[in-house]
Amino acid sequence: MSEPGEPQRGGRRRTRLYALTDGRTAAPHTVLTMDTTITAAVGPDARGGLPTEWQAVLAMCAAPSGLAVAEIAARMGIRLTPMTLLLGELADRGLIHHQPPLQGAETTNVHMLMRIRDNLARI
Repeated sequence: MSEPGEPQRGGRRRTRLYALTDGRTAAPHTVLTMDTTITAAVGPDARGGLPTEWQAVLAMCAAPSGLAVAEIAARMGIRLTPMTLLLGELADRGLIHHQPPLQGAETTNVHMLMRIRDNLARI
């Protein structure tokens, strides 16, 4: 049984979100939206010593494809706002790359849209 106020997930303790973001309530340098694509900037060998949640994000966002912020939040079971703070912290530390959402002209590429559809169907 867990202590009151301790977050639980799958029977193991999770680090409190304010500890993962050094108590920040806003990312000072990096602004991310729910459809920003995140890709890990470091390999598996550079992840040792990082908090478990950070390692999980980096593992699921392996290059070259990466994941959208909203998808990462859903897979981690963390609400969107805290996830953007956590990812902002990772970006500010140079652990991830982030790419803004596609612009209007880029979304008319039928082949790209089919790849997106196929990847979403796999989830």
